[in-house]
Amino acid sequence: MSDIFYQKVMILSPYPERIAPIIEATGDRWQVSEDALSDHFDWYVSYGFRHIIREPDLTRHAGRIINLHISMLPWNRGADPNFWAWHDGTPHGVTVHYIDAGMDTGDIIAQREVPMGEETLASSYARLNEAMVSLFGQVWPQIRSGTAPRSPQPAGGSLHRSDQRPALPAGWDTPVAQVRRLRSDTK
Repeated sequence: MSDIFYQKVMILSPYPERIAPIIEATGDRWQVSEDALSDHFDWYVSYGFRHIIREPDLTRHAGRIINLHISMLPWNRGADPNFWAWHDGTPHGVTVHYIDAGMDTGDIIAQREVPMGEETLASSYARLNEAMVSLFGQVWPQIRSGTAPRSPQPAGGSLHRSDQRPALPAGWDTPVAQVRRLRSDTK
């Protein structure tokens, strides 16, 4: 008789193909959803999920819902964290954290600062996503085994809504130097 044990993972994401290979590498099985949590899963991994997870799902799946966020929390919680890091001059990075009732306020599992050069919003977004996938690959074995660290977020930080972002001169191809000028223009 085989002792094979696998976890069932729901990926909440518009692009599950980025993290599915990491989940599969541990022998786990996954399913994707872009709009809702379903019961009968061991873990829920949110990555680029544009919906807020609310009660009763938070209580029903407590401690089993994680988020992959492309910012150095507590900075740039909420929408468009890459833009806001450039605009506000806050650290660039990625965070894996547990989801709680707040907006990107859950306990941190792991973080990594990501160095940036002079680039566009699109190229820095791609760099952050590469770092996010790499970090998730490093911590997924600990998450799935229930041994991942759990640290409260430091005080402070920032929170942004999508309607707060000003128009971008060249869309996501806007050079970050122009984004920094937007900051000085609004002060």
